[in-house]
Amino acid sequence: MSTVRSFPIFDADSHLYETKDALKKFLPRRYADAIDYVEVRGRTRIAVRGQISTYIPNPTFEVVARPGVQEDYFRHGNPEGKDLRAIFGEQMQALSAFSQPGPRLELMGEQGVDATMMYPTLASLVEERMKDDPELTLAVVHAFNQWLYETWQFNYENRIFSTPMISLTIVDRAIEELEWVVERGAKAVIIRPAPVPGYRGPRSFGLPEFDPFWERVIEHGTLIVLHSSDSGYDRYFNEWLGSDREMLPYDPDPFRQLWWWRPAQDAVSALVCLGALERFPALKVAVVENGAVWLGMLLERLADTYKKMPHLFLNDPVEMVRRNIYISPFWEEDIGAVIELIGVDHVLFGSDYPHPEGLADPASYVNELEGLAEDSVRKVMGGNLARLMQVEATHAS
Repeated sequence: MSTVRSFPIFDADSHLYETKDALKKFLPRRYADAIDYVEVRGRTRIAVRGQISTYIPNPTFEVVARPGVQEDYFRHGNPEGKDLRAIFGEQMQALSAFSQPGPRLELMGEQGVDATMMYPTLASLVEERMKDDPELTLAVVHAFNQWLYETWQFNYENRIFSTPMISLTIVDRAIEELEWVVERGAKAVIIRPAPVPGYRGPRSFGLPEFDPFWERVIEHGTLIVLHSSDSGYDRYFNEWLGSDREMLPYDPDPFRQLWWWRPAQDAVSALVCLGALERFPALKVAVVENGAVWLGMLLERLADTYKKMPHLFLNDPVEMVRRNIYISPFWEEDIGAVIELIGVDHVLFGSDYPHPEGLADPASYVNELEGLAEDSVRKVMGGNLARLMQVEATHAS
């Protein structure tokens, strides 16, 4: 594990593994059949509205891939052409620290991590599979948030900050959900980086229709997190591939691998180009587990668009991104280059622990910051996130 350092470490991207009752325990009886677990050829799968999903290979999380097992794959590539099953190797029994806050705090102490943002894993499949039924979506999202609060709280001992989900499908109801989670201590909420489904079809959350929600977010000082999810982009990929394949995060194909970052870029583009960041300059948006490969391309295109269409913007769109958007680069990316693009105050360390594509030792992310000034390292490894979350960044006792 990492050695003790002179500054607090606040991880912007870690995960819990849900128990089987996470989506069902608080679900109203009329929706009881919407989520189920079924046996298929000896393996447990989750069924959503009667459709079996393999989006999460083992939705019980009793056995999981080892944390960080893909580190060598991301650092050095795959010269031997191994399939992912071979790269993942032998699985492990899930630790209690993956599903319970008390054991997780103990593990964080061993890892030298002082505080962390805690995101769901299974819940990321909900919205895409219910997009034609806003009422069901809202019911499942609220049921999950109730489970999350009961199991993890939204602020556990000022060290684990669990992030509830907000579905924007009906704006007034999204505001109600925001009020409910903030009242219980939530400092940040997850918004799926995708067009928002609704009764009249999908639309962007950058449109004025959503302004009442963003106003309330700013009143509360809540951090918005655009976290990697199933954003529904399979409808584009599958048209190109002549396929009807479901998104499989742990089994990518080359075409999807080229374009996996599009939801993040499109979501930020929508906030900028549809005026949300002009109307709400105080909005804080963190883009997490989406890497940063898309950032330079977006800023370049925004600069070119502004040069040609300055009359369509009240402010420089590049500067809006640098003012409102915060990026958590993947550890294997050129973090120094990301800092040059958006500024050191807008870069957040995220380990993605305990996912296989993350870091086995979260605090080892600091090794990728070699050459940065100590003050910059302190900001990236926790100071920036503590400021955004409006919490005190201190070493855990």
